[in-house]
Amino acid sequence: MMPDDLPLPPAALRLRLDTAALASNWRALDALSGRARAGAAIKADCYGLGMSAALPTLAAAGCQDWFVAHWQEAAAAVRHVPAAQVSMLHGPMTDAEAVYARALGVRPVLNSLEQVRRWLRAGGGACELMVDTGMSRLGLPLGDILDPAIAKLEIETCMSHLASADEDSGQNAAQLGRFRDVMRAVPARRYSFANSAGIALGPDYHCDLTRPGLALYGGVPRGELAGKIAQVAYPEAAVIQVRQLAAGDSVGYNATFTADRAMRVGVIAIGYADGYLRCWSGRGYVLWHGQRLPVLGRVSMDMTIVDLTAAENCGEGDWLALEYTLPEAAAASGLSQYELLTLLGRRFARCQ
Repeated sequence: MMPDDLPLPPAALRLRLDTAALASNWRALDALSGRARAGAAIKADCYGLGMSAALPTLAAAGCQDWFVAHWQEAAAAVRHVPAAQVSMLHGPMTDAEAVYARALGVRPVLNSLEQVRRWLRAGGGACELMVDTGMSRLGLPLGDILDPAIAKLEIETCMSHLASADEDSGQNAAQLGRFRDVMRAVPARRYSFANSAGIALGPDYHCDLTRPGLALYGGVPRGELAGKIAQVAYPEAAVIQVRQLAAGDSVGYNATFTADRAMRVGVIAIGYADGYLRCWSGRGYVLWHGQRLPVLGRVSMDMTIVDLTAAENCGEGDWLALEYTLPEAAAASGLSQYELLTLLGRRFARCQ
């Protein structure tokens, strides 16, 4: 019998997506956006949570504007939502990409005069324009916004991006002042400036369309959003072996943990290949019916060892949840909330 003919055993990793929390987060961010409407950044497979589940949930909640970073993501998005609602942030790098955008029906975000001219050569049409107001990443330099080619565009959304919205930084107000100058100089149907953290900065930053990403998926980039954003992602790993340790037995690579007493430990099917990085070694926790169980020793590629001494009823085949509330997990691991989500690997079975 060929492998494709055999039923595949269930994965020993699963990522549970709380779709009700995801929808609630979008509605909260939409309300916090005031007179503006909230869109959704869905790049990186909806920040690692899976476009096939997350995108329909957000659409059903009311979202109508979608932002991706690669053409593959645009192609995946239009399977779920109208192409005219999808914006491709990196813009057309070649003439062929400009032709592809027109054929697919998505709006490219033009980031330079070269991309502007490329889009016009391809026939033009509805597009977005990104202007750099101080991040020095993508975006048209301020000195180029009066170029005659800009006046030939059909700009649906003129946008910029905040560099330090998650901090109380003077850069935020400086960028806002520059973007107000852009709004006066560049005609567009609407204007967009705020990401998740920018929404929390208040109505001056909201313009017509906000572009939340992290907060949709459970991240809290600013304290003002605490209590308004619910956890969405719940990674879980199965126990694949239970072992008994005696005092003096060491655990894992390089023997970074040695038992000082008799212990019962479990090997769970997750490691750094799944995005559970070595920074969790000796500092992470898993949950068994709400009970916290510490990670012991060094996280390896496919396995992590946890202390089951206090969880007598937990055995092989049982599921343990990672302690993964994003703000707390970021503080414990040293990873950003963005990394915690987008590092989650393909071996997780995405489920609801």
